[in-house]
Amino acid sequence: MFFYLSKLFWFVAQPVNLIGLLIVAGILLAIAGWRRLSLLLSFCAFLILAIGAWTSTGALLLHPLEDRFTRPDPAPAQVAGIIVLGGGFEGGVNLVRGGYELNSSGDRFVEAAVLARRYPQARVVVTGGSGSLMLEGEGDGDTAPRLLTALGVEPGRLVLENRSRNTYENAVFTREMVDPKAGETWLLVTSAFHMPRSVALFRKAGFDVVPWPADYRTAGNEHVGLTQDNVADSLQNLTVAMREWIGLLAYWLSGRIDSPLPGPAD
Repeated sequence: MFFYLSKLFWFVAQPVNLIGLLIVAGILLAIAGWRRLSLLLSFCAFLILAIGAWTSTGALLLHPLEDRFTRPDPAPAQVAGIIVLGGGFEGGVNLVRGGYELNSSGDRFVEAAVLARRYPQARVVVTGGSGSLMLEGEGDGDTAPRLLTALGVEPGRLVLENRSRNTYENAVFTREMVDPKAGETWLLVTSAFHMPRSVALFRKAGFDVVPWPADYRTAGNEHVGLTQDNVADSLQNLTVAMREWIGLLAYWLSGRIDSPLPGPAD
């Protein structure tokens, strides 16, 4: 139920959809003669668009998420496994074309391939099925072997988990599959903005992982004011930030994580 409710809520709450819904509601209210309310909803739609596309709000909301965890320095000498969270492939395209087209989170898999070369004895775990309610697509756990083997990772090193639909299931199913032993070091690779929630969920599942963030969306030095990026990326930053902050709050309120903003000491 949590999975379906979260998908339904986000369908309404994500900025582009919310802008569209407000515009449609404004038009209907105008037709019905509710002019003032129509103007109010239209103004709200414009305000969301202006804040998201033309200001640095999205980047500023991402800063505390991306800066929460850093890569270990020095890096571990030995690693038992490398876990990369799904979400980096164009599932709908790959299902039809059979390739390994990457989306904006594809850096996760590039970094996983780099780490696989750095730690040639480590297992490489890919966790992620299809988390979409409406769009049919291939899960990352099914697509990743084609890319990783093409980049030189031996097939025998891969551990594939393709049932999970969200980060909570990533953590639970991965722990069940790999059964980590005490004293082992496991790296967790995901987008930097997604690392706080991911680390917290893995630790809650009894799997102590070492964060290895990738796929940074900001330079980290953006300031309050007009956007320093193109409008499409600025709006995307706001969308990503809102989704992650809402996800953190929902997981905290549901008891799946212990803090609304997990950190290294949690």
